[in-house]
Amino acid sequence: MISNSQQETVDAAITSRRSIRAFLDTPVEREDIERILEVASRAPSGTNIQPWKVYVLTGESKERLSSAIMAAHDDPGECRRHTEEYAYYPRRWESPYIERRRKVGWDLYTLLGITREDKEGMHRQHGRNYRFFDAPVGMIFTIDRILEQGSWLDYGMFLENIMVAARGRGLDTCPQAAFTPFHRIIEEQLGLPETEMVVCGMALGYADHTKIENTLITQRERLDSFVKFLK
Repeated sequence: MISNSQQETVDAAITSRRSIRAFLDTPVEREDIERILEVASRAPSGTNIQPWKVYVLTGESKERLSSAIMAAHDDPGECRRHTEEYAYYPRRWESPYIERRRKVGWDLYTLLGITREDKEGMHRQHGRNYRFFDAPVGMIFTIDRILEQGSWLDYGMFLENIMVAARGRGLDTCPQAAFTPFHRIIEEQLGLPETEMVVCGMALGYADHTKIENTLITQRERLDSFVKFLK
């Protein structure tokens, strides 16, 4: 049985999760990282395939990857050579998705004082992804190329488990699809086998609550806009 207090704790971990874009340099204990990943691995997995592979980066390994990607990100010609292996976002944007995307983007830029004309400011802010927003821990997630859509669904539940387990320990995260265009750099830096595909990255650490970008809380639709109860 789950008690009311346990239920409230789980609900709080889920509802307090949000994408953090500025972290303290406070280290995260390896024991905590290991326990978070161990807990997360209880995610549902069709026929127990367990499709997740995780590369945990700290210190010099994280800095090397960040520097390599930033060099490409800041070189317009080089940056254009890097494209995603899979389509994370729709190839054609339609309502209501385009409006939601624009809102969260401009809500963040407004907080940061970045205007529509400030292309350099946008580029600089996007580049902070590749520094894992200064989090002490960066993670890169990969999946075996032979696996199909069902395993990707399972993977999403694994990623959510990581973020919720982190919140339960007072830690914060930011899942980052921004890494996917630079999969070739990641493959080289991490020595990935050809059989593995980059899924995404994730920053992990303690939020810096003095930073204004961390005040952003995205809106969610009302229940009746996406749920139908049928009798």
